[in-house]
Amino acid sequence: MARVTGIGGVFYKIDDPAKTMAWYREHLGVETEEFGATFHWREKTNPRREGLTVWSPMERGTKYFDPSTLPFMINFRVDDLDGVLARLRAAGAWVDDKIDEYDYGRFGWALDPDGVRIELWEPPQPKRPRPRAKRSRRPRSGRRR
Repeated sequence: MARVTGIGGVFYKIDDPAKTMAWYREHLGVETEEFGATFHWREKTNPRREGLTVWSPMERGTKYFDPSTLPFMINFRVDDLDGVLARLRAAGAWVDDKIDEYDYGRFGWALDPDGVRIELWEPPQPKRPRPRAKRSRRPRSGRRR
């Protein structure tokens, strides 16, 4: 069943994101970039697979949360974006028709019953290692070297 597998990020609107990120960097040691911070971790069931969670304070005037009027948005990691969006549509939820695709995953959006914009992120599937080609063994000649 298509479902949420974790929190991909927390986004919220404030007046001065740069000032807020500087405060978190100085007082809590949060290493920030232009958009906020990324926290890396390993999946419990597959420790070789890396996951990440984003923290991102955004300009108060951003339209990224529209049509929600609330000052925050939550990003959920999902295992099947199309399946989750179909289930939400079937339940009567507002679902954005747009799906964005990047090398780091696919994104879709919906509103929960309280009007909170939720971003749904399906990370790319891990690349499976190629099976090694079997070496053919050449028959040995009777000669010794």
